[in-house]
Amino acid sequence: MHLNNGCAYRERLGTDAAAQTLLAYLSRRYRHSSEAEWATRIAAGQVLVDSAPAHVDLRLRTGSTLEWRRPPWLEPVAPLAFEVLYEDADILAVSKPSGLPTLPGAGYLQHTLLFQVRQCYPDAAPLHRLGRWTSGIVLCARSPQASAKLIQQWSTPQVSKRYRALASGTPAWDERKITDAIGPVSHPLLGSVHAVNKHGKPAESRVSVLQRRADSFLCDVWITTGRAHQIRIHLAAADHPLVGDPLYIAGGVPAKDTRAVPGDSGYLLHAAELRFPHPRSNVEQVILCEPPPTLSDS
Repeated sequence: MHLNNGCAYRERLGTDAAAQTLLAYLSRRYRHSSEAEWATRIAAGQVLVDSAPAHVDLRLRTGSTLEWRRPPWLEPVAPLAFEVLYEDADILAVSKPSGLPTLPGAGYLQHTLLFQVRQCYPDAAPLHRLGRWTSGIVLCARSPQASAKLIQQWSTPQVSKRYRALASGTPAWDERKITDAIGPVSHPLLGSVHAVNKHGKPAESRVSVLQRRADSFLCDVWITTGRAHQIRIHLAAADHPLVGDPLYIAGGVPAKDTRAVPGDSGYLLHAAELRFPHPRSNVEQVILCEPPPTLSDS
């Protein structure tokens, strides 16, 4: 175990920062740290405004550049190995292990799929993310042209995404389409999380039962929309939450007064298949990724 290299966060200040003190702005905008922690960082010279060390009472101006230089820190442990499923000059498809975050955040920087992939493929940029505990296919673009083309297609019927999941209960159906809208609902720790919300955005999942077990069933899920935590929410909305899901209960919402958050582990979900037109040839590209043994129907 060793410290990472630290990092620098930069932003151009908007009108909402005008005339606020530096300490007040940071404490309000970045609530992962307390006012006292921000004051300590500012006093240590870790926060710059327009490339100069700042003080807590500095009045901010629209258009200024704010930079926070975070010193190296010890990141949480995560599995760092990934498998290359397909590569060419335009795209890279890799298999992400369960437990590895896709992108930086929540204390993760180098222990992320993005950082690990870029050690071998500096030009790779993930086009989407999987939840930390979801395993399987992540597609990366290797050029601005490929990225623009794929992003344009991503939420259209041209792109097909199939997941493998283990859900609880014994459904009375073999196939089902779930269309509950998804949007923010209140959460006691985070303020809000995505869940079933009739005022939310449209979402659609098609579920097919593959194997029935004692108190659970293995299923494939095709999604035509990509709402946050969609599969977890939709199966819970159908009264069949994923086995071990710490957050979503029957109905597709968090339990009242829950202390669980979306990034908690326990559920089994795997991105197994991705179909899309290749950004250069426009020929359908099919990427497959075998599920782990716990999600195998053999």
